[in-house]
Amino acid sequence: MMKASYHSLDDFSQLATQMTQPASPETVGKRILLVDDEMHILRAAEFKLKRSGYEIECVEDGEQAWEAIQEQAPDLLITDFHMPRLDGLGLCRRVREHEATRQLPIIMLTAKGFEMTSDDNLESLDIAAILAKPFSPRGLVNCVEAVLTTGSFEQPPVSYLR
Repeated sequence: MMKASYHSLDDFSQLATQMTQPASPETVGKRILLVDDEMHILRAAEFKLKRSGYEIECVEDGEQAWEAIQEQAPDLLITDFHMPRLDGLGLCRRVREHEATRQLPIIMLTAKGFEMTSDDNLESLDIAAILAKPFSPRGLVNCVEAVLTTGSFEQPPVSYLR
C-alpha cells in the first residue's frame, strides 16, 4: 500500500489532477464551480470531482463565486448554503436573475437541509439537488453526474450516498 504525504493544498490539488478517472463521456471535462467556506469540504470535494474527470474551480464565498461566474460561466454550480459575504441562497438568486446564467444547474450543499423553509423560495430558484453535510464523495459524484446528464437528481436512500 502506498503512503502519501501532502505538504500543501497545492500538492493535494496536483495529486487529484494526476489521479483522474473519467466521468461518463457526455460529462467528462465539464467545468464545475465549487463554493464552500469550509476548506476541508472544499478540498475533499475538489479531489473526488477531479478524480472523476471534471475541471474544478474552488472559491470560498458567494461574492467570489459570482465574480468567477461572470468571468466564465461553469457547466455546474455547487454551493454551500451558509457562507460569509453572500450566502448560497443569495448566490442562487443572483444567478437566476441574470439571463446569461439563468439556466445554470445548481447543487446546494448544506448542514441546514431540513431547516430550509418555504420563505427561502427554493422552488423559484430551481435548485437541481440539495445534499446534506456530511455527504459521501461518491454520493456527490453520483449527484453531479445525474444533474449534468438529466438536469435533476432523485435522492436515493441515505445508505446509497455513504
